[in-house]
Formats: sequence, structure tokens, C-alpha cells
Amino acid sequence: MTVLYLGVRYLGILFVTLTMPSSATTISLTDTECFIIYVIRNWTSVVVFVMLWVIIITRLHAMYQGSRKIVIFLIVTFLADNVFNGVVAIMTTMHTSGEELVLSGTYHCSIGHAEDTILLNSITWILGAAWEVLALCLAVWIAVKHFRELQRHSTGEIMEDCFMVLMKTHLLYFASFVFVSCFSIILNLSPTLSTGSSLAIQTCYGLLQILQVVQMFVLGPRLILGIREYHAKLVADSDAATGMTSIAFQERVNISTGSGV
Repeated sequence: MTVLYLGVRYLGILFVTLTMPSSATTISLTDTECFIIYVIRNWTSVVVFVMLWVIIITRLHAMYQGSRKIVIFLIVTFLADNVFNGVVAIMTTMHTSGEELVLSGTYHCSIGHAEDTILLNSITWILGAAWEVLALCLAVWIAVKHFRELQRHSTGEIMEDCFMVLMKTHLLYFASFVFVSCFSIILNLSPTLSTGSSLAIQTCYGLLQILQVVQMFVLGPRLILGIREYHAKLVADSDAATGMTSIAFQERVNISTGSGV
């Protein structure tokens, strides 16, 4: 999890660095530079999504207490979806061209896509959203099942809180992914938005890039940080309780020794 967290964070820095000059800058960029920036940014997002989905699979594996059936099912669907995404990314790279565009005195990178690649990109977002829905349904199912079981035990409060943290972070990430997916599909499938080059359309694509950054590199790592913060809080509360017990025990020993003397 630490490796995945650091990987997503540092790839996020690379993605943001490449996104900023490609959106609007006062520095002139060649067509080749625009294409290279697009390719690196595109493949960076592909790799990051793989890492985020590995995090989600690991979380579900823990929630289902190491169930082999669930892990195998998730891995098979995960590989099928990502093989398709990889093929689409290769085709997009081969049939994409970049060119410099000047709008309102600033330089932009305008990316030209073949019509087939635009449709394939939309399909990747649809399949990704379907996989996220599947993962969410599995998480909700096991969470509800655990809540019912834990209500029968007086010691189930910690586990219930842990599942609440898991579900909150998962729901927040899921909502952001669906929103970004719908926004991307609308931009790709709309004839006016997908082929236009006006300032308003470029602004929409810039907004999409900002939303992608928030979804992948802010809410994505929260899938790990949320649990680690909760665990750190448990450890701190446990240490505080242990310290109070130790103090009480020492006070009792002192009182007992004093009365004996």
C-alpha cells in the first residue's frame, strides 16, 4: 500500500506538470512536443487507474476476509477491462496528432483524434464505470452483512467504525469517478465539443483535466489515508487508555504500600 500510495502521488506530480503547459502557456510548443506531452499524460492516467484499482481490490479482499472466489473474480474482470484499456491506449497513440493552438494570446496544445478512437475512449470510461459499480456493490453487500453480524456482539464497535471509514472513502471516490466519466463521455461523444477549438471548448477540457487530477491524485490516495488515519487514531486511543490504567495501578500500589508501613 505504501508503494502504491507513493506511486500515485509522484505520478500525480508528473501528470499535473504535463497538464499545466499543455493547457495554456506563453511558451510556444511544437506539434511534436504537444504530441509527446499528450502521450505521456495519457499513459500516466492508464497506469494510475491500474494502481487505484489494485488498491480497491486489496480493500475488498480484506473486507471479504481473504475470500479466494472474490479475489479471483475481481482480478479476472480487472484484467479484462485493463487489457481493453491498454489496447485502446495504443490505438489512440497511433492515431492521434498534436498541434499548437493560439487562443487569447496563450498557446494551447490541440489534440486531433480519429473518430474511432474517440468512441473507444468513451467505451473505456463506460467499462471503467461499470467495474466501479461492481466494486461498490460488493463493498456495500459485505458492509451490510458485517453490520448485521456486529450488532449481535457488544465488542463490534471498532469493526463497525472501520467499515464506516471504508465505505465513506469508497463512496466518495466512486462518486468522483462517475462524475468524471460522465463528463468525459459527454465531451467525447458530442460532435460540437469533440471537434471544436474555441476558447469555451478548451475551457471545458481544462476543467475535465482538473477534475481528473482531483479524482485520481486527491481522492484516490484517500482510499489508503482514510484507513491509516483511523488506525493511527485507534493506536493513540489505545496508548492513552493503557497510560491511564498504568497510572491508576501505580496509585493503588502506593496507597497499599503506605498503609502497610
